[in-house]
This record gives sequence, C-alpha cells and structure tokens, in this order.
Amino acid sequence: MIRYFFDTSALAKRYHTEAGTPRVARIFSGVDREVRISQLSFVEFHSVFAGKVRAGVIERRDAGLQRARLLLDIAAGEIVAVGLTSDHFRGADELFGRYGFSHRLRTLDALQLAVGLDLRNQDILDHFVAADKVLLDVARLEGLSVMNPEDPELDQ
Repeated sequence: MIRYFFDTSALAKRYHTEAGTPRVARIFSGVDREVRISQLSFVEFHSVFAGKVRAGVIERRDAGLQRARLLLDIAAGEIVAVGLTSDHFRGADELFGRYGFSHRLRTLDALQLAVGLDLRNQDILDHFVAADKVLLDVARLEGLSVMNPEDPELDQ
C-alpha cells in the first residue's frame, strides 16, 4: 500500500487539467494506494477554483461541479479527509519557528505540512504531494518523501 498526503496545490490537478494532472491521475489510478487530504483542503479548494473563475479559466458552474466531484471522491473512499487538531496548529507554529525566517512558508501551507508530519509520525504516510516549491523544500527539510506532480525530477 502506498500512502499519499495531497496538499491542495496538487489535489486541484485531479479536478482541473493543468501541469501535473497526468501524474496525479496515475497516482489515483493505482490500486494499492490511499490518498489523504486535510480538512483545510475544502476551504483552499474553494479558493483555488474561485480564482480560476475570476481569471476566466472556468465557469462558476464548473467550479461547483468540481467541488461536487471532490465530495463524491470522499464519499466513495477515494480520498480520506483528516480533521485538523490543536496539535496541527502547534506543529504549524513550530514550523514557523524553524523555517519562517528563512523560507516564505505560508500559514495554510504550514498547517498542511503539520498534518503531513502527523501522518508520518503515525506511520501512515509515504509521500507528501504538492506543487508548491517552498512547501516541498520545507517538507523535504522535515524528512518527508516529496512528490511534485509538475516536476518529476523533484520526486524523492
């Protein structure tokens, strides 16, 4: 079983064709895999697709349809949503203490990474998947195996 945690930057590629979508599709087509996301991804997903609507890339109706697809994937067990805990917020704060002055780590990315680190500590994570270079750099510094669906050379 291969266990993945998807940051929203990579998750969106399942629902909208863009750089990295083929690699994400290959991960999801694997039979012996688990994909987890954090609860935070629901809010970020809305933000990502609202931005696509504002940019004229997709219609508002399409954004709603992709949100429905995400919910169906969760209901079908294709994706497991992990709830945020106070430990995740503490972990994000600690990440800022270690990396906030040297990396442009963003608040929500630190929370996503804290969830990924928690999953690793529970021994239920093999790969942290994101399409954000700073987030991947910090995840790598934390010892996670990272995958960037946009750049196969970054796979570790």
